[in-house]
Amino acid sequence: MLDLVVLHEHPEWQKPLFTALDARGVRYSAYDLKAAAFGANDLLAARLYFNQASPSAYVRGHTRAVPYALALIEDLEEQGARVLNGSRAFRLELSKIAQARLMRALDIDHPRSLAFNDVRALRDRASEIGFPAILKPNQGGSGARMYKVNSLQDIDDLLGGDSDLWAPDYVFVLQEYLQHDSRQDGIVRLEFLGGELLYAMRVRSSGGFNLCPSEVCHPGDGGDGSCALPPAEPTTFEPYADVPAEAVATGRRLFLAGGLDIGGIEYLEMPNGRRVFYDVNANSNLRRPVAMAFGFDPFERVVDWLVAQIA
Repeated sequence: MLDLVVLHEHPEWQKPLFTALDARGVRYSAYDLKAAAFGANDLLAARLYFNQASPSAYVRGHTRAVPYALALIEDLEEQGARVLNGSRAFRLELSKIAQARLMRALDIDHPRSLAFNDVRALRDRASEIGFPAILKPNQGGSGARMYKVNSLQDIDDLLGGDSDLWAPDYVFVLQEYLQHDSRQDGIVRLEFLGGELLYAMRVRSSGGFNLCPSEVCHPGDGGDGSCALPPAEPTTFEPYADVPAEAVATGRRLFLAGGLDIGGIEYLEMPNGRRVFYDVNANSNLRRPVAMAFGFDPFERVVDWLVAQIA
């Protein structure tokens, strides 16, 4: 039996992890979710499974990978397998409205949100959010299909003009727009491993929504990345050594309540001192230069932790 199986659909994102696993001599296999099959009588192949599927698979033409991953993970769990970032964490990552509800249950400040499947259904409820607002897919990822909208007409023009935008799950979220300076200190991402903070970083963007921290998507030298949704201008990621302890504690509560094993929690630091949490990422694309500024390789830390879980 293998030590580990890594479930994924984006091999470029996984290369640093695979390199670290190879160097440590971990007996693992990479399970490509893009084209695969499993049966109800299949036996477990490993003692531990690590889900690295991403909700944004559909922007790369891999729409089928996500529902397949969920079906496979639930089957593995039914057999008694331990799946890191398993079905509970994955379902949370696949639903922005579920994330908002969890934050509400935990009394964590978050943007007001409405889920809908028809623009007409918003006419009597859009005032609960107000305009301008953020329009995003319920199953988001990599900033795909996110827009700042100023009216119901804007939403109707966008979604009515392109029916393909409704894919993959045909549910959108209208979310409160929070004014902040994305070029300055507004966006913070906390990376957690096994419930403990791995590192924190500030994210500075040109106003775009693709904040994926992977070096594949946003190279450290400012060059062109290979993300499906390249930013208009470079997004930068900087170590945040003095992240407030209260923010870390809140992020940790959210992380643990969501059933995550490894992942990123994002929040906004508002000019008025308000701290607003808005995103849960179970598929954590770690950024080596940021972690190295704190004196360690993040992928080595992940492998240390994986080896401990296997043991």
